[in-house]
Amino acid sequence: MEIGAKKSGKVLIIGRPNVGKSTFLNNIIEQKVAITSPKPQTTRFAIRALFQDPRADIVFVDTPGIFIKAQDPLAKKINQTTLTSIDEDFDVVIYMVDHTRRRDFEEAKILGIVRKINAPKILVINKVDKQDKTFLAQYEFLKSEFPDTFAISALKKMHLKPLMDRLIELIPHHAVEQSTEHANPYPLMNIDSKTFISELIREKIFIMMGEEIPYETAVVVDEVKNRSEELTYIKARILTSALRYKKMLIGAEGRKIKEIGAYARKEIELAIGHKVFLDLTVEENAHWQELYS
Repeated sequence: MEIGAKKSGKVLIIGRPNVGKSTFLNNIIEQKVAITSPKPQTTRFAIRALFQDPRADIVFVDTPGIFIKAQDPLAKKINQTTLTSIDEDFDVVIYMVDHTRRRDFEEAKILGIVRKINAPKILVINKVDKQDKTFLAQYEFLKSEFPDTFAISALKKMHLKPLMDRLIELIPHHAVEQSTEHANPYPLMNIDSKTFISELIREKIFIMMGEEIPYETAVVVDEVKNRSEELTYIKARILTSALRYKKMLIGAEGRKIKEIGAYARKEIELAIGHKVFLDLTVEENAHWQELYS
């Protein structure tokens, strides 16, 4: 084992809900590590994922967006998770904004938090592929406050390389143990397989259902068992807060739950590389948010 001069560090990604933080992380890591959807409140806990290239090893911390009005237990828990996540030492902070949305009190709150973090900061203006509606002028003043500003499209993978090049420049040199026995000595992610599977299923609920249902659901994976080298059995439950949501998730003659299950199963199979039998059910539980509080 030898000691090399490869850079290593930790980078915080922070911004309002639904600005594209998880999409950015997925495309930087080049595989899905965080679920995405057009709806807010998609990410419910901090995701930590490892980026590696010959120049640096970087642990990215993708935080849930902070909500101004956090009245229910889940929203309060999400806010607390984010505040806890940022109470660490970071080498660089990425502050991401969405130029297609007006600046508001929520944005001002995030900016206030960012200003208090003692680390080099990069302003990232996301969604530049969308030019039909823009409030970019409301964010211009930030360019004088942040030494580095990058305009990107996380979704379209536009202009990510210059951002990553600058990020790696800002990461300090540390003495890193390099072992020929383990090409990847760190875990790629901070979540276990059951949590990752539950997140994939929850993503499909967000995508396939209406505006109201996703926030009223959680997914619990009870069992993951390899029945053979070619088949994995997964037992999971969708928890929802009211009977009307349960009926909507199941659908007429069970069609909707079958669609969600089929969609989720295909992505899980892609992730693990072989066939999956997904046993997916829906349960009504008015107190499911207590699981997150």
